[in-house]
Amino acid sequence: MTDVEHYLHERYQAKATSSRLRRAYYAAKPMIPRPLQLALRRRYAPIQARREFPAWPIEPVLVRRQHEEMRRRLAQSGADRIPVVDFWPDGHRFCAILTHDVEGPAGVDNVRRVIEVEQRHGFVSSWNFVAKWYPIPDDLFDTVRASGCEVGLHGIRHDGKLFQDRAHFEAELPEIERYLREWDAVGFRSPATHRNAEWMSELPVLYDSSFPDTDPFEPQSGGCCSIFPFLFGDVVELPITLVQDHTLWEVLREPGIDPWIEKTRWIARHHGLVNLIVHPDYVVEQSRLDLYERFLRHLREQEGLWHALPREAARWWRERESLTVAAGPDGKPVVSGTGEFRATVAFGRERQGEIVFESDGG
Repeated sequence: MTDVEHYLHERYQAKATSSRLRRAYYAAKPMIPRPLQLALRRRYAPIQARREFPAWPIEPVLVRRQHEEMRRRLAQSGADRIPVVDFWPDGHRFCAILTHDVEGPAGVDNVRRVIEVEQRHGFVSSWNFVAKWYPIPDDLFDTVRASGCEVGLHGIRHDGKLFQDRAHFEAELPEIERYLREWDAVGFRSPATHRNAEWMSELPVLYDSSFPDTDPFEPQSGGCCSIFPFLFGDVVELPITLVQDHTLWEVLREPGIDPWIEKTRWIARHHGLVNLIVHPDYVVEQSRLDLYERFLRHLREQEGLWHALPREAARWWRERESLTVAAGPDGKPVVSGTGEFRATVAFGRERQGEIVFESDGG
C-alpha cells in the first residue's frame, strides 16, 4: 500500500517538469495583459478539470484509506466498534475556518466591509497580508483583531519566487520570521499557494495553509488529498478544501456557490476541515459579497459545526496528535493525554457497508 506521505507531500507529482513550467509562467506573466491571462485560464480550465488524479472537486483516496484501516481493525478485534479520539473538540462533527488573502489595495480597502458581513452571522476569520507588496494602514491590524479575527502572513512579496529554489527560500526565511514576530502572527500562506513539502517544516510558524486538498487550476496544481490537518514536523498544515473564490467565479464562471455547498456537505459527513479562501479584492461587487454571505448562512445551519480561527484549529490538531484512548476506571474508553478535557471518544463502526464515526458511541 502506498505510504500516506506519498499523497500528503505530493510525491506523485513530476516535480522537475512542473517547476520549470511554473517558472516560465511567472517569467511571462508580467508581459501578459490581465484580461488575456484570465481568458487563457478559462480556456484551459476544462482540460485541467479532467485530470484523473487528484480528482476534482473531491479526491477521496485518504478518506478511503482511513475507512480501510478501520475495517482492518474491526476485523482483527472482532468488535463491532473501535474507540478513537474524536476528530474535533467537544464532540463537534466537523470544523470550518474562514481565511482571506489580501492581494492589493482594493482588498485592503474592503477588509472592514467583509468583517461586518461575517459578524452578522457570528463568524471570525484570518486575514493574510503580503508584507512588501502594498501599503497597509497603521490601524488595520488593530481593527482586525478587535473584531475577534487573526492576522497572518501571505509572504513577503507576491512574486512567485519563495519556493523557486533553496536560495530564494533561505533568503526570505529571516524576513518571514521578522514579520511574523512584528505582526504577532502564527500563520502563513504562500503567495499563489506555492509550496514544497520538503521545506515546510522550516517555516517559523504554528501553521501553514498553502496546500489544497485538490486543485488542478492553479499554476502549481495538485494537492495533498487530505481534508484533515497534518504535520510537517512541528508545523500544522491546514489544507485548503474548497475551491478559491476567484477560480469559482472568474475562471470557472460559476454563477453561485453550489460547489462550496456540495463539498462542505461531503467534508462534514466525513468529519473533515472546511477551509475557504475568499479574497476581499474579489468581493468588492455587492453581488459577490452577497454570495459569500449566502455561504455563511448555509455554514451556520450545519449540524455539529465547530467554527474556529485557524490558530485554534491548528493548536487543537497538534494537541490531538498526542492523545490516545485508554480504559477508564470503570473499563469504559476515555481520552488520555495533555488537554484531554476538550477531547471526546468517538466510535468507528461499519453500518450498511460504510464506515461511520459516532461521537456519542451510540
